[in-house]
Amino acid sequence: MPDFTHERNIPDLFAPRNGLIAGVDEAGRGPLAGPVVAGAVIFPNLEIDDYLKSELNDSKKLTAAKREKLFDALHASNALIGCGMAGVEEIDALNILQATFLAMRRAVEALPRTPDFALIDGNKVPPSLPCPAQALIKGDALSLSVAAASIVAKVTRDRIMTDLAKEFPFYGWEKNAGYGTKAHLDGIAAHGVCPHHRKTFAPIKDMVGQPLP
Repeated sequence: MPDFTHERNIPDLFAPRNGLIAGVDEAGRGPLAGPVVAGAVIFPNLEIDDYLKSELNDSKKLTAAKREKLFDALHASNALIGCGMAGVEEIDALNILQATFLAMRRAVEALPRTPDFALIDGNKVPPSLPCPAQALIKGDALSLSVAAASIVAKVTRDRIMTDLAKEFPFYGWEKNAGYGTKAHLDGIAAHGVCPHHRKTFAPIKDMVGQPLP
């Protein structure tokens, strides 16, 4: 289970005692449609209530209902929360890695206060962050701050895709969140692509410009 070990081990040079440590994570790198979304969460003084401490984990290991409950609990807590995203046009123009970095920068910049240091889930640190940062592989399973950020990113993105599904009901986005499931691919085969599909992702890029069935 995640804890604050990695937050507490950041050298004082970067994060003075009682400094603000942000966890940062993303959701939506792999889907064929929709934005990539990043969350950033700071627990001031590394203080967290018992419920969040015992239940926070990598969002992929939790049910949708548990993620929603944790999302609401985070927003009701003392946590500082930021969220950022990069849309499909930016994903296609920049590539998914650079768009993910952009979403992460936007999430950190959206925090109510600038952190002293950030822990980034994964093996790369986005350039041009407003603070020093360290990559942490599987950070969402190790750090409470990063786990919280993974919840913010995942729930926010799932809600976006559910809203988009109301306008484009052919693809099952309220269930598959834009991933390439059979229902999504069947919807593309029957109705073609829409403006929210990532035109540089296979198999979408092979369908762009083709007439609708």
